[in-house]
Amino acid sequence: MPKLIVVNRAGDETSVDARDGVSVMEAIRDNGFDELLALCGGCCSCATCHVYVDEEWTRAVGTPGEDENDLLDSSDHRGDRSRLSCQIMMTAGLDGLRVAIAPED
Repeated sequence: MPKLIVVNRAGDETSVDARDGVSVMEAIRDNGFDELLALCGGCCSCATCHVYVDEEWTRAVGTPGEDENDLLDSSDHRGDRSRLSCQIMMTAGLDGLRVAIAPED
């Protein structure tokens, strides 16, 4: 089971187990992080699951698709490492992935 390292808005870091094949958003939500709203439930129709991917993982998670890019453009907090956590699927290759929950818009 891959590990996911989540940094909350206060800067506290927690390592959680993430089932292979679930989205980063689901893993964060299922482990009790209330500050990640994920209002659309992972349908890529809002930006309330915005995270920053740690620099060393940006290549492994890839780049945002067109719809994701459009949604990220609506955020005042978009950065070079911004992704919607609903669009990143956990795999064994992402074991140790570190993400920080972005500020709320």
